[in-house]
Amino acid sequence: MSSVHPSSHPIVARKVSTLRDARTGPPEFRALVRSLAMLLAAEATADLAVRETSVTTPLGPARGGELADAVAIVPVLRAGLGMAEGILDLIPEAEVWHIGLFRDEATLRPTEYYSKLPREPRATIALVLDPMLATGGSAVRACELLKGAGVPRLKLISLIAAPEGIARMAEAMPDVPIHVGAVDERLTEVGFIYPGLGDAGDRQFATFHAP
Repeated sequence: MSSVHPSSHPIVARKVSTLRDARTGPPEFRALVRSLAMLLAAEATADLAVRETSVTTPLGPARGGELADAVAIVPVLRAGLGMAEGILDLIPEAEVWHIGLFRDEATLRPTEYYSKLPREPRATIALVLDPMLATGGSAVRACELLKGAGVPRLKLISLIAAPEGIARMAEAMPDVPIHVGAVDERLTEVGFIYPGLGDAGDRQFATFHAP
């Protein structure tokens, strides 16, 4: 079963609450997504391997460390884009790959429209960024593509998850840990997380449509 790690950090809880608020406009929403992604990624990467190094301070030599893992950041387009910048602030040496998926609103199944992965990936771990783990279809498909490309280790980072999406990941990708800001009650009949925060892509990029 996939291990699920809801954040217990009080700052994450506060930022998620502001993210949910319908009064939060796109500029603030984007900033919150970026900072939340950094906080969640810090938790998700706490077990990465470290290689010992040494540095010279103004007073003399000191032991140091650097990542032994090669990290890839993989946002699921388009909503995952806002998370990538925050994690690059945390791991600037990481590679950034892109997977484009959209959900068919009738079937709720993911459809792939773009994939930009290296032919011979050198990454030893990929952080999959899917802000809303709703049905789980997009997250599962992204993980399938990355495993097919030969990435040995994956972690999923989401802002909010539904139990249904967690269950889908547990069934299809039991070896992929899930790091999430909050786990919500359920999915609605049209596949939105409840109470959720609405459409993460629309709220980031101000592409709202009149009802």
